[in-house]
Amino acid sequence: MPEKAQPPYRVEGLEKGHDHGGFTCGTEALDRYLHHQARQDADKRVAAPFVLVEPPSNRVLGYYTLSASVIHANDLPEELSRKLPRYPQLPVTLLGRLAVDTTLKGRRMGQFLLMDALWRSLEAAAQIAAMAVVVDAKDKAAEAFYAHFGFTPLQQRPARMFLPMKTVASLFP
Repeated sequence: MPEKAQPPYRVEGLEKGHDHGGFTCGTEALDRYLHHQARQDADKRVAAPFVLVEPPSNRVLGYYTLSASVIHANDLPEELSRKLPRYPQLPVTLLGRLAVDTTLKGRRMGQFLLMDALWRSLEAAAQIAAMAVVVDAKDKAAEAFYAHFGFTPLQQRPARMFLPMKTVASLFP
């Protein structure tokens, strides 16, 4: 029986054996985070970094982070907030950072990582409630990227965008 073909890319939790030294996405703050902070955040459980690798290499080609967070109910659009319980804060999953190495630009790997992050967020929300995925768009290009996938700006902070978990669930029938 022939061997089953391995997918060309894999997303996994950041570990010490991952080679992230050559990673560069073109945004210094995102590069610096992966090189100097991501492993510490994972160890302290303040963020869960996930990395994109191409087996059998352990070279990091992209990454994102997920964390538990909250948003203020009054930050949501009124049509959504009136359908929710009257809690002052609501649980969400924060997609803190998302970056792709410049060698993969234009190959839709940002979309691939986003879908992986949304799937993981949905899976986690089945165990620990989160009513949405929230991102902090770093610039207009990031805002356009997230808006393309249905993220909506919050009222008080337009660069902070959200996607209801109900919408995330509809992406994975």
